[in-house]
Amino acid sequence: MPDDQFQYESIGVIQTPFKSPGGMPIQPTGADDIVGTLKVDKSYADGLQDLDGFTHCILLYHFHASADTTSLQVEPFLDDQKRGVFATRAPQRPNQIGLSVVEIGSVTDHEVTVRGIDVVDQTPLLDIKPFVPDFDVPNDADTGWLNASKSTIQSKQADERFL
Repeated sequence: MPDDQFQYESIGVIQTPFKSPGGMPIQPTGADDIVGTLKVDKSYADGLQDLDGFTHCILLYHFHASADTTSLQVEPFLDDQKRGVFATRAPQRPNQIGLSVVEIGSVTDHEVTVRGIDVVDQTPLLDIKPFVPDFDVPNDADTGWLNASKSTIQSKQADERFL
């Protein structure tokens, strides 16, 4: 049940070379060489202290360039049948929040340069969290219906499904 008391403010924007979702990599794995910049509002700059000690971070952001619709069943990019939206990374969600794990290049003042970015230019940034393998990578994880190889994911690009 929606609760109107929860509202999130952007802490900045993500700058990337992708002007629209079409043709963009579908996951950071397919964007290994793509560089982007997190432009954090200056009022949040102090929060970047010590981030440069990590090699990767988790970005939480708003899918601002996707269709403003919610579908509880979607056909994901790596499959040809409908799946429950909560078993996918599709942007048509009740809360259009995206997640990407990216490599940190540098942290200066109120900007973070990252590599492996798979989001549309000017995407509102909601939060940054350090990626910690001991916390974030379970030893016994199963990927459910998703049996795609890394090479399949790296070559797949977004199409009109979620525009």
